[in-house]
Parts: sequence; structure tokens; C-alpha cells
Amino acid sequence: MKPDTKPMIVTCGLPYANGMAHLGHMRTYVPADIYVRSQRKQGREVVFICGSDTHGTPVVVNAEKEGVTPAELVSVYHDHFLGIFGRMGVRFDAFGTTDDIENHDRTTDIVQKLIDGGFVYSKNIDIAYCPRCDRFLPDRYVEGVCPHCGVIARGDECDQGCKKPLYPGEIINPSCAVCKGPAEYRSQEHYFFKLSEFEGFLKDYLETLRGTDNAVNYAKGWVTQGLQDWCISRNMDWGVKFPGAEGLVVYVWVDAPIGYVSFTEEWAKTAGDSWEKFWKAPAGENGQESEIVHFIGGDIVYHHCIFWPAMLKGAGYSLPTDVVASGMVKIEDKKFSKSRGYVVWVGEDYLDQGFHPDLLRYYLAGYTSHTKELNFSWEMLQEKINSELVAVLGNLFYRSLLFASKNFGEIPKGTAEPAILERIKTATADSVKALSEYEFKKYTDTVMELASFANTYFQSHEPWALIKTDKEKCGEVVYNCLSLVKALAVLFEPVAPGKMQEAWEQLGLSGKVADTLYEDALVPPVPGSALGKPEILFTKLEDDRIAAMDEIAKKRVHLAMTEAGLITGEETRAGAVSGDIKNNGGKSAQKSCCAAGEKRGEKSMENEEQKAELLPEISIDDFFKAQIKVGKILSVETIEKSTKLYKIMVDVGEEAPRQIVSGIRAYYEADALVGKTVCVIVNLKPAKLCGVQSQGMILAADDGSGKVSLLMPDQELGPGSNIC
Repeated sequence: MKPDTKPMIVTCGLPYANGMAHLGHMRTYVPADIYVRSQRKQGREVVFICGSDTHGTPVVVNAEKEGVTPAELVSVYHDHFLGIFGRMGVRFDAFGTTDDIENHDRTTDIVQKLIDGGFVYSKNIDIAYCPRCDRFLPDRYVEGVCPHCGVIARGDECDQGCKKPLYPGEIINPSCAVCKGPAEYRSQEHYFFKLSEFEGFLKDYLETLRGTDNAVNYAKGWVTQGLQDWCISRNMDWGVKFPGAEGLVVYVWVDAPIGYVSFTEEWAKTAGDSWEKFWKAPAGENGQESEIVHFIGGDIVYHHCIFWPAMLKGAGYSLPTDVVASGMVKIEDKKFSKSRGYVVWVGEDYLDQGFHPDLLRYYLAGYTSHTKELNFSWEMLQEKINSELVAVLGNLFYRSLLFASKNFGEIPKGTAEPAILERIKTATADSVKALSEYEFKKYTDTVMELASFANTYFQSHEPWALIKTDKEKCGEVVYNCLSLVKALAVLFEPVAPGKMQEAWEQLGLSGKVADTLYEDALVPPVPGSALGKPEILFTKLEDDRIAAMDEIAKKRVHLAMTEAGLITGEETRAGAVSGDIKNNGGKSAQKSCCAAGEKRGEKSMENEEQKAELLPEISIDDFFKAQIKVGKILSVETIEKSTKLYKIMVDVGEEAPRQIVSGIRAYYEADALVGKTVCVIVNLKPAKLCGVQSQGMILAADDGSGKVSLLMPDQELGPGSNIC
């Protein structure tokens, strides 16, 4: 397997040094670590870079609340992330901070180059000013109304609504996030990057950018809409000083990605190597003579595919070649939310509870495609670990090694069968191809298929019977099983490095499995070599352990929702956690919806006389509690115990279709529904109707006269598209 010779650097989006590591973070860092380990197994020289994002207003606000300096605050969280990464087996070659002197110097250099190149200009703009606090307010100190969609937003982004970036002076009805008093706009000189001048460049660049479609296509859409010049200065003391501008610092989204460059400089100083070979690479026959791969969360695509390459182009630096964006994370089928308690802290909830890091690494890599939404629940973790790692991979390793140890005491004599070697060769090639396309689930599936094949081989040859009649032939079978075990340890190491090192030592092999190349998977073990002590690698996650974790999660949600005023102290924890929250006045808001999970919905379909009354007003935040997605109806069945209900299977863009019970049988023939594109509420509490579980609600309109119509998009949208 001939490795690529271009220098490669892989980076991860910088964790913000303002809070603890959670599951959402790991969705980026674990796959990136798997990718880097895989590249090294191909003989590739790769430098893996990350660091703490330390500047910006949230750090300053939090430091003020804690009564410490920003530097003291970020030091705590920087050390926290370093510890978590180490425990999770994520190995960075350099992990700096954006407050390192190297990053201050590199940011100043790049911004000055942009100024000298004519890509930065100044102008007076309206900046929010708080009379009570007597200071200009940088973005995160401002709250108000989004000018684009009318949702309550923060000063730099409409984070709860349309997700558009907001610029100084744009937000309507500004208020101070600190004292909560009204703010006013005052004119002040600030500096702008001429992003609009890079539209043509970005259109061409995005045609060559590799990575994941959710990153590239999203960026193309933004460029097509037209780009505005970008304010890159802020009113703060904490940050990189803006060149030649007293009292201003560089906007955090300028100095944060520059950290990729400065952290590479820090690595180069320690390694005695060059940072320029990555970030100042010349153009060759095959394009840029370096590969720069960014692993990021799906919420920062805009910054990495538009702002960042435009800055690099203007300053004369090399460009990212790949941007790999992960899908979002849900917790227990609920939208990830720290404020609502739907969060899993990697330290407190997982590692500190004694769970092995490799179990979570496997779940993150193998649950679903990297670009799709990942749903975490303790029960699903239990199911995946017990049915796959324990029952398949772990079972193979232990039964093979234990049998060899008890009956031979060493690697028995044998020759690897050509069919076995061919199977390993194919699995290796398919695995490498999967990761070249950033398909981590396909990688784990390919390896697990090889493990299943190996289990079948062991079972079908019945070595426990063969040992009694033909020990030599039995040795041949066991030798081939151990050849498969060795290959699997090599292939699975990027996903489960800790456990595969244990397996490596049980095979009696020296050194580190992390240092072996993929081609070593095809090298069978040496007959006569000593074996280590066989031990079980993966043990079942028992029900009582999972139940305890569920209880911790429920308590957190209950506490968070109580503090948010969403439930009262009198409500039971079970009701609160399930989402049965009382609305104002107790009115049902489902009169225009088809039954799909609650009996009151079915009753509304009976054409009873309804009063034309308005329900109590709700906020936009209340509306967004319902997660509505586009779904495609795959099949429809009648429910024998009911004259009103259908059991409908709907594709909503997840791994498996949703089963939904809907009371539209009186209005639609079953065959007429198949293939229709509908709107589905996907975060309702599951319920049983006539003994059939329903996992959502299909939306319809009811005019009160007996006429019912499904709500459907007016143009073709793929299953899973969000309705907002």
C-alpha cells in the first residue's frame, strides 16, 4: 500500500475554553483521531493539531461571574480538555491555546498582510452601548431581535432561529446581556474584511474542496446568496490587539482558525520540522503540495468554508483541501441542550462512571453516517456494545485465544489459507476506501463483517471436536483463527486503540498495535510464538448499570427544566422528563393535527363541534420545542382493533423508518398514502394506540366540517429535511 507523499495536517475545531467536554465535542474529535490513526497505518506522515479557543465575550462574561481573570478561567478548561482527550485516546501532536504568544504573533502577521493587500478598510458603524454599564458592548454582550426572522438572538448570530451570522449594529431592540437594561446605538470606527471581493474565488475554490457534502454544499449556498464584508474588530481588552487600533481586538473568528497555523508552529519548534510545508506549500502538478483536513461540527461550516479560506487566500497561505462536518447530536431522541439537561458530560457521566473509552468511540463511529444526526441513549449504547463488541468481536478474540492457550500453549503450526488472506485483503481495502470517503460507519461495519466471518469459520470447523481426533488439523484451524484475530486487531485499532493493544499482547506480540501498518494485517502470526494470558476484552453492559445512568440523566433533565420554569415542583419527575408539560390554560394545541401518539389527537378527528377560539399566545421558543421534519410514507397498514387508525412507516432521514399511528383512515385510502411527502413531529413522547407503538405525529389540517388534508411541502424535499 503506497502512501501519499504530500505533507498532511489534520485539525479539529477548537473546543471553547468556557465549559466542560460533552458528547457533542466527541462527535468531532473521535472520528478525526480514527482518521489520523488510519492514515498512519497507511504509512502516511500526519500531524494532528488542535487547541483551546480562549478569546471572545463568553469567556469574559463567565470570568466576571466567577470573579477570576479570563486567563485563569481558560487555564482551568484547557487542562480539563487535555485530560479528557488523553482519557478518550485522542492523541494530538500539539494542543495549544489561542492566547499563546505564537497565535498573537501569527494573527497580527496575517491581519497586517490583509491590511497591506488592501483587503481591510475602516468605517464608522453603530455599536450597541450600555449607558448603565458605561461601555460599548461586543457581540455576546448584546441581546435583541434578529432582523432576518424576528427571533430573539444574540449579537453575533441568530442562534435560535435562522442561524444567520449577525453583524454589529444589526440586532433590533438591543439590550445589555449583563445588566439586562436597554442599550443604544452609538457610532464608532471599526475594521472590515472585504469578503465580498472573494466571491469569485470562493465559487471556484468550493468546486475543488473535498470533504463531506453537508459542508461543501452548504457553503456553496451561502456564496450563491452573495457575501457581505465582515467586521473583524471588537471592543474588548481580552484578545489579540488589532494592529494600529487602540482599544480594539481582533474578532475571535479571525484568531481562532489562525490557531491551526500557530499550533503547527509550536509543533514544528518541538519536532525540529517546518510549519511552512503545510501552510506555505507551493503549487505542483497535482495542485497544492500539502493536504489540510479540517474536522468540524456542522454549526461552523460557514466560518471554515467561507471566512477562513478567503482570509488565507488574501494573506498568501495554503488553503484547506478537505472540510469534514459532522451531523448534530441528540440525547435520548431530544435536541441536544445543556440548558434543558439533554447533555452527556464525557467526564462526569461516562469516564468517571467507569465506562471504557473504546465503547463510546465505537458508538460514535458506528452508530450512523458521520454527516447524519446521531442519537445517544444509554439503552442504545448497551444494545450496540452487547450485540456487536461483546457478542461478535470480543467473543471471537476470547474463544480463539483461550482455545489456543489451553490446547497448544502457543501459536500452533499452520499455514494461512489463501481464502482467509483474500478475505483480510478485501476487508483492508474496503476499510481504507471507506475512511478516504469519511464513512466511519462503513469502516466499522466492514471490520465487524470480517469478525462475523471469523466466528463462522471457528464454529463451522468445530475445533473442540477436532482436537480429539486430529490435533494437527485442529492446529491449522486455530492458526487461521489467530491470523484473523491479528488482522482484526490491526484493522480495529483506530476505533478501539486501548482494547486492541490488550488483544495484541494476548497474541504475544511485541510493540504497539498503533504502530503497525495495514499491510501487517496480511502477515500471519509466527508458529511456535508464545501467547499472552487470554482475558475477556468486552463485558456486557448490564441492565442495572444502564438503569442507574438513565436515572442520573432523568434527574438532570428534571432539575434543568424546573430551573427553567418549564415544570412545577408538584409535577412528577417521570411526567416532566417525558415531555408532558402543562400548557397555559390546559388547552389542547393539536386540533389541526392528525392523531399520532396521543388519544386526544384521535378524538379531534371525529368532527365534533369545535369552538372557533384562540389558544393562549406562545413564544417562538415554545414553537421550536416541536421538531418537525419532512418524511416520506413507505407503507400503510390498517390496525384491526380500530376503525380510524393506520400504522404508517415513514422515512424521516434516520437509520430506520419511524412507525407512526395516525387517525386518517377515514380520509385516505392506504394505497393513496404510500409515497406521499408529509410533515412529521419527531420529538413527541412515544405512545401506544390500540396496542401499537407510535413514534411521532403526521400533521394535517382540519377545517371543522369533516374535510382533512395532510400538510405537505410544495416542492421536493428529502426525508429528514428540517421544517423551521
